[in-house]
Amino acid sequence: MITVRKNKDRGHADHGWLKSSHTFSFANYYDSNFMNFGALRVINEDLVAPSMGFDAHPHKNMEIFSYVVSGKLAHRDSMGNEKIIKAGELQAMSAGSGVVHSEYNPSSLDPVHFIQIWITPNKKDLEPSYSEWKQESLENDLTLLVSEDQRNNSLKINQTAEIYLGDFDKNKTLTFNNEKLLKVWLQVISGNLIANDIELEKGDGLGLENTAHIDLNISKDTKFLLFKTV
Repeated sequence: MITVRKNKDRGHADHGWLKSSHTFSFANYYDSNFMNFGALRVINEDLVAPSMGFDAHPHKNMEIFSYVVSGKLAHRDSMGNEKIIKAGELQAMSAGSGVVHSEYNPSSLDPVHFIQIWITPNKKDLEPSYSEWKQESLENDLTLLVSEDQRNNSLKINQTAEIYLGDFDKNKTLTFNNEKLLKVWLQVISGNLIANDIELEKGDGLGLENTAHIDLNISKDTKFLLFKTV
């Protein structure tokens, strides 16, 4: 099964200080055909104005990740963490039995652009936890950011799921193997590519089920996130 989610068809919200695009139903945006993709529940692309952000709010039983595309994202939570996440870095928070956190743009000049991801965990009411990925990504390859077994220094997730970052120069090709036939979702951050003969541009998403191989052809400098999940 193939699901194509073009950027123009996503839910879009403009709150002045926040411009947000929702791949799946979220907050006031509802589409019964796009509630989730397996355990992948939320992909929000957010642009937050300088000195603005989300006040303290609770989460429970959700694996939450924020990948910063540009700018900086400040995080504070009830576990005592106060962090600044920079461009190219990933924040991971397992809400578990319950956590309260806030996110805001610490810059008075520049917006912050980030992708927020929610994945449903396979166990409820775990002890909340927080971690960050701050390594160098691989050039012209996929970098594993998140996995259940934490291999290759990836961050822990309480689900049979993985998140990869793709950062490619133009005129590159790659075949991604999916031997276990997990669900695969590809979300383009910038640039464009062709995945299994389907052309995708900035903001587009592609869901593939029961697909063992994904052939990627990158025609220009491109950055994307790739998810494997039950």
